[in-house]
Amino acid sequence: MIVKNDEIKLDDLGKGVSRKILAHVTNMMAVEVNFIKGAIGEIHSHENEQIGYITKGSFQVDIDGKKEILKAGDTYYTEPNVLHGVVALEDSTILDVFIPQREDFLK
Repeated sequence: MIVKNDEIKLDDLGKGVSRKILAHVTNMMAVEVNFIKGAIGEIHSHENEQIGYITKGSFQVDIDGKKEILKAGDTYYTEPNVLHGVVALEDSTILDVFIPQREDFLK
């Protein structure tokens, strides 16, 4: 499977957050999530494992109540059903990988 970024629809999620669903199969999904400075990825949880890779900018990342500042090149892991969220400290992008894929993103 080949997925070309410039051919993927950008979904505007509102409040300064947008995403592109990249390559995905039943047991894995890659998602590019873009944030304008100050945008918030609300605290939430889901049954999927998640690895986030900061490709651009910086975020305050909150995982299970522990807050860290992460910048481009840093990564984080979130276990299933653990509360987590982010705040963009500048215009920023995260590449999220979910196992299994987020079925709710495909609806």
